[in-house]
Formats: sequence, structure tokens, C-alpha cells
Amino acid sequence: MTASDGGPYVNGRTGTTESSTLSLDDGDIHVCQDGPRDAPALLLIHGSASSTRSWDQLVPLLAGSHRVIRIDLLGHGRSAKPADRSYALSDQARRAGTVLDRLGVEHAVVVGHSSGGVVATALAEERPDLVTALALVNTGPGLNAFIAPQSDPVGLSQWPPTDEQIRAFASTGFSRAGYRVPPELLDEVRCMTLHTLTATMEATRRFLEQQALPERLTAVGKPLLVIFGEDDRRWRSSSAADYRAVPGAAVELLPGLGHSPILEDPPRTATPLLAFTTLHAVRAD
Repeated sequence: MTASDGGPYVNGRTGTTESSTLSLDDGDIHVCQDGPRDAPALLLIHGSASSTRSWDQLVPLLAGSHRVIRIDLLGHGRSAKPADRSYALSDQARRAGTVLDRLGVEHAVVVGHSSGGVVATALAEERPDLVTALALVNTGPGLNAFIAPQSDPVGLSQWPPTDEQIRAFASTGFSRAGYRVPPELLDEVRCMTLHTLTATMEATRRFLEQQALPERLTAVGKPLLVIFGEDDRRWRSSSAADYRAVPGAAVELLPGLGHSPILEDPPRTATPLLAFTTLHAVRAD
């Protein structure tokens, strides 16, 4: 484990956040940790074309009672972006599990935003011993819930995309036009490669094609919380009801918020999340 270099990080820390890099067999993974190390572990997994930074505003609301762990998935943020490694959801999940193993975490509640919730589901399938409960934030249950864009906003015919193309791509991640997307999140798109972006999105599509998430989560049998901004412009918010097919699942709709409630209104997002994680978290020995 080595401290990250450059950017806002100094000696592996920014504020109270400990930042480090874990060298795995198929690429380095950037890790952030907040909160007491003996508190119950909470793993946060970002969505496509995002990074650990997407959780920045939510973490202070969680770290008082949890050991909050964030990772940049391979191909994103400060993690490696190899062109010759797999971006399949099972492999991304395996890496997340390996990170928790390396950190000495035996049990964790796993929270995923958008496609990060798909990775969280894959992790629960791969490592049921490790995952005690799941919370999905604006994660579409299946491809039929996806709201297709009218055009290709990212401009995949050219790379890197222009600032205008990145803003167009990011705009549907929020409930209203004109929302000022934090510039650091736009930077995360620029730092990806065309291969890592397209491979990540294709991997999510294939995973959902194989089986819808409610069916997968029913088989997993873990406690489940689904949080959904009602004004999501990427996934039909009415599709959140599909998760009620999972025995015991709790579904929380947030009126007035869009695809990224973790950024649009962190306190409203944290309220149901904290109640759920407190109930299902396991304290470290």
C-alpha cells in the first residue's frame, strides 16, 4: 500500500481522508478511507465515468459512525486504466473484494450509485461472506428501465470529448437543467480512456442483459435498501418498484431529486441510508 501522489492529496491524506493505492495483480486500485477504523465498514462504489469524488459530500455524514471505504474502480479516477485487462462486472467485483481483504475487512455494507449498484450486486454474488447488506442509489433494475438518450452525448467518435460534450453527458445525471456539475467530476471523464469508458458501459449492459437485478438480489438473499431520486433522467424512477419483488426490500423515493441524490441533496440521501446501515452493519472485532 502506498500513498497517492499529486492533486489535493498530501502524504496520503486530504482533510481526515486517508488516501492510498493498492497494487493488485491486474492493476493498481485507489482507495480512500474515513472514520474510525474499528467502526462498522461501509464500502461506497461509484458509477460509470465517475470516481471516489462523487461521494465527497456524503462521506462526512457517514464517517461519524462508520469506517467509510471508497474505491476507484479499475479504469476510473486514480486507479490504473489498462487496455489489456477485463472490465467485466465479476472482475470489478473481485477487485473490490480483494481491496476489503487487504484492508482486513471481514464484513461490510456495500452501497452503489448508478452502475456502481450493479458492481455491488456482483460483489454480493461473488462474496456473500463479505457483504452483509446492500444499498442501491438510482440503480436501474434492468435495461427496460433505461431512458435512452436522443443522441450520443459523449461523442464517442472522438476522444477526448470537448467540455461541451462532457457537460451534455453529465447533465442527465441531475434533476434539473442548469445544475452546476462539480468541475472535478467532469475531470474524471477526461482522465478516462475511450477503451475504459466503453468497456465499462458495455460490461454493465451485458450483466443486466443476463439477468435483472431483482432476480439476482432475490437469490443473494441480503437485506436491501433502494434509494431513488424521483426525477431521474437516466432510469425510470417508477422502475424502483421492481425491487419490491426482493423479499424484505425497502424502497425510498426522493421527490425533487434526480439521478445523483448523493450530490444534489446529501442530507436527504444520508437519512435512510444511515438508518439502514446502522441496522445491518457489523462492527470490527
